[in-house]
Amino acid sequence: MTDEQMRYPIGKFVPPVTYITEDITRWINEIHILPGKIRNAIMTLTEAQLNTQYRTGGWTLRQVVHHIADSHMNSLTRFKLALTEDNPTIKPYDEAGWAIQPDYRLPVEPSLRMLEGIHQHMVALFESFTENEWNRTFIHPASGSVMSLKKNLALYAWHGNHHLAHLTETIKKF
Repeated sequence: MTDEQMRYPIGKFVPPVTYITEDITRWINEIHILPGKIRNAIMTLTEAQLNTQYRTGGWTLRQVVHHIADSHMNSLTRFKLALTEDNPTIKPYDEAGWAIQPDYRLPVEPSLRMLEGIHQHMVALFESFTENEWNRTFIHPASGSVMSLKKNLALYAWHGNHHLAHLTETIKKF
């Protein structure tokens, strides 16, 4: 794959036109199994391999793993805000700034454990949602867009698979 193809190895996120039960079930399952897929993909990597960029100018595989945990932690918070407040405005964060913090040099195990716990919480919430809860919303201040929880589910199922592909496509080169 070229560097440009590696930027979006599974394509850019395209919001669904409709949200049917089968899709919601599939996205919940993708969230459920993502931590294991990431762990399995990287478990045999050396420190040097974890410190390899997935594309020129991109993050290292280590940074990608830490980012997934941080991003999904933020997503869980957004879900809970939307469940407990009326159309709240969420707080964005500087992903690139987070990726250069000292904790992104840690071994990946703490982030894998975080991701496992975060995803257990997410799945427990998602499996309890009614249609009303899936239709709850939050506002993203960067774009001003209103995001439903079912759209956010689709986005984060895509997000996990997007970064998993960064890992697996890079590993193929080793």
